[in-house]
Amino acid sequence: MESGNSNTEIKTEVANPAPSPAPAPTSVVKQADDWRNYKPKNNPTPDNHPPRKRSGGGVAAAIVIGVLALLVAGGALAVSILNMINAKNVQPVATVSADGYYTGNSIEFEETSIANIVSKVTPAVVSIISEIRTTSYFGYSGTSQASGTGMIVTPDGYIITNKHVIDGARSVQVVTDSGDTYDNVEIVGTDPLNDVAYLKIKNVSNLPTIPLGDSKTIAVGQPVLAIGNALGAYQNSVTQGIIGGTGRSVEASDSNGQNVEYLTDMLQTDAAINPGNSGGPLVNAAGEVIGINTAVSTDAQGLGFAIPISAVKGMLNSIIDNGKAERAYLGLSYLAITSEVAKEFQLPVSQGAYIHSDNNRQSAIVSGGPAAKAGLKDGDIITKIGNIEVGRAGSIATLVGEYKVGDTIQVTIIRDKEEMYVNVTLEAYK
Repeated sequence: MESGNSNTEIKTEVANPAPSPAPAPTSVVKQADDWRNYKPKNNPTPDNHPPRKRSGGGVAAAIVIGVLALLVAGGALAVSILNMINAKNVQPVATVSADGYYTGNSIEFEETSIANIVSKVTPAVVSIISEIRTTSYFGYSGTSQASGTGMIVTPDGYIITNKHVIDGARSVQVVTDSGDTYDNVEIVGTDPLNDVAYLKIKNVSNLPTIPLGDSKTIAVGQPVLAIGNALGAYQNSVTQGIIGGTGRSVEASDSNGQNVEYLTDMLQTDAAINPGNSGGPLVNAAGEVIGINTAVSTDAQGLGFAIPISAVKGMLNSIIDNGKAERAYLGLSYLAITSEVAKEFQLPVSQGAYIHSDNNRQSAIVSGGPAAKAGLKDGDIITKIGNIEVGRAGSIATLVGEYKVGDTIQVTIIRDKEEMYVNVTLEAYK
């Protein structure tokens, strides 16, 4: 997967609870259908492989991984609504300082509050109820339900959610904020490189939609709202917080540690995320989605994670425009450059992606892949995708995720301390 890594070790969990409220977590080890653990990783990140998984806990454990983020928005609805944004003239203002920190609202509001934003956004936030196949210890098969959150992004019923929310589902039901229930729901596709799934409500039109923002402009300290089906029982609950960090890499697992998935370039937030919030929107002050709530730490207070919305746009556009659930990729492994990585490998920059394999006998470039065809080599440093800097605005995976298969992008690299420009035509991950 194309993305950055971090060094801190953290344990986190995500969940797919049943529609009834789940018990409050008391330790890292939770019920198999309630939580997922995470901790950061710092290994070379392949963009040509899906998130690595170790399985051993069965379907219930896999489902657990997906719903916790959906519930993130749970308990603080009253607090969120009471924390109003002061009214001012509507105008763009500077948001990001030179070091990437928030300097003020991207939009200041006139006669607008958090409650107004919520009223505009929640009609497009839906609860997702999945019927899951299960197998008992004695081999008996049956079904169970898991609850999560999703968001409608087109009037004809396309929905974005987490992959773990619908993993193993026999059928999917969508319930809107107004109480309408849809059973004719299709799983259109899943992202092989990220915890994202795309659904479609069949034979509908004129549904309310939620606007997608630009996660490349996110700054640390920026205020956000999380919305979702908290605990599978409290539909479209709202919590408020800030962006606590960007570019986080975490290892997410179920409560037993038997199903592991590596997620990269995550947004960190202290907006409360609870089981059932997975797949719900993380919203900025303009009422735009900037992240998909996905995971939460059980070892810390107010430490949740969301997938940057920019990472899903390319595949979403491919599905809408061409009916193809294709994920564009470069075909390489790399290390996200930090000061430690730059020092270890004596690199001339402190930001970007270092094309590097942890196996000295194997190239970091996929043979016959897009990067290989374009002439990228082991040891190259990627500093920009298009005109966007790698690192500050997002990882390679997120930045490439904005494009469709067949798009040609300009990649800026440093080779032998000289800056070069290479055009790469993106191909579909297989």
